[in-house]
Amino acid sequence: MSKYLKRIACIVLAVLLVAGCLSGCGGKKNTLKVFLYMNDHEKEVYGAMIEKFKEAHKDEIDDIEFQITTQSEYNTTLTGMMTAKDLPDVFYVGPAAVKSYVDNGYVADLTPLLQEAGISTDDLPQNTLNFYRYDGTSIGSGELYALPKDASTFAYAYNKDVFDAAGVPYPDPNKPYTYDEFVAVCQQLTKDTDNDGEIDQWGCSFADLYMFQQYVYSNGAGFLDETNHTVTIDTPEFKEALQKYFDLTFKYGVTPTYEQDVALGPYQRWIAGQTGFYAAGTWDVASFMDPATFPYNWDLCYYPTLSTGVSYTWNGTVGFCISATSEKKDIALELINYLSTDPEGQKQLSGMDGSASVQVPNLQSLQDDFKAAVADGTVTYPSNVDVIFNYINGSDVAIGRMQESDYTPNSEWITLFWEGMTNYRAGNYASIDDFVNDMKPKMQESLDKAWATVENAG
Repeated sequence: MSKYLKRIACIVLAVLLVAGCLSGCGGKKNTLKVFLYMNDHEKEVYGAMIEKFKEAHKDEIDDIEFQITTQSEYNTTLTGMMTAKDLPDVFYVGPAAVKSYVDNGYVADLTPLLQEAGISTDDLPQNTLNFYRYDGTSIGSGELYALPKDASTFAYAYNKDVFDAAGVPYPDPNKPYTYDEFVAVCQQLTKDTDNDGEIDQWGCSFADLYMFQQYVYSNGAGFLDETNHTVTIDTPEFKEALQKYFDLTFKYGVTPTYEQDVALGPYQRWIAGQTGFYAAGTWDVASFMDPATFPYNWDLCYYPTLSTGVSYTWNGTVGFCISATSEKKDIALELINYLSTDPEGQKQLSGMDGSASVQVPNLQSLQDDFKAAVADGTVTYPSNVDVIFNYINGSDVAIGRMQESDYTPNSEWITLFWEGMTNYRAGNYASIDDFVNDMKPKMQESLDKAWATVENAG
């Protein structure tokens, strides 16, 4: 080969190498991968925020691969990613998974990253933040491994139109009903509205998985003891709560029967305007405020109280974490900060900037501003918004607490309970005692296996 041809070949090779670097070293390979689960009404708001973040950081990353799935499919997909050692840069971790994710090396310690970036978490609710702290032994202290997506709660909702038609005063926004008061109101709302001899409107309807804990906690009971190792559904307080809960169906007839629920579920009956009360998580509010989904006037209230005199519900949270193997931890941290702690981001998510509200603000300093935005109509939200914050922050009349399954290695033990509840409704148990005596050993065996798996692994 002549010197001239060799020179040309070298030039061509250099050009190809540069082109390869431009397309391979940069290009779509410089992509931040995000994998989350969301409801439909959340996707639009979070999608817009992701696009805004991507544009603001176009000099640092070429793209954000924003993958969304359903909550029911999320864990299966994420487990597959873990097995393949191909985790996204940003994904969710719930309180129950923090220990195992850290112990298995899946998630990065955010503490040094936050310190280096000068990001403070002081304005976040610390009781929520503590679910993402782990000291190598227990949750609640130590290093921080996630920033909360939100602090959510499962409040109660009531249909104003149903109350108006029955001539019943609305619930007091500052004081929960006692159990007896709640029964009396539900009896007034339970009607045969078309005079065909069949009840077609009920005071309330129950999805057990979401609305039974409120009765247990308000009666001073719980599913587990303080160590979270022993099932306690056989205590007098628990059995009394269970009896009062089922009495609303079997004794007072103010909820649909098991057969009626099979024909049309509790959620569908609420959407159809056939019940006076139904649960409303903070994640449900945007959907219920949409007339196309729920064409009725409604507001928030408290669940009835039992022996404690305090209304209880359960709170929830899920956190944004960063993969321990991510090569883009700095930009990933900027993203989760924007989605979790940044004031402008929180104003967008809560609707304070005029967007659709998909959650209440994480930042405690924005809570009063959020309430003011609800009052002046900037945020489309139920007027009794204090119900939400009282459950999240705790108050004299309302307390929210995490479910026991958030503190156990898995939730299989409590899934058995929910299956048993369905069987009770179907008439497969003669009494509360029969139900409890059958369920407790099954639940305890499942829980023991779960803890043994963790302890043996350690």
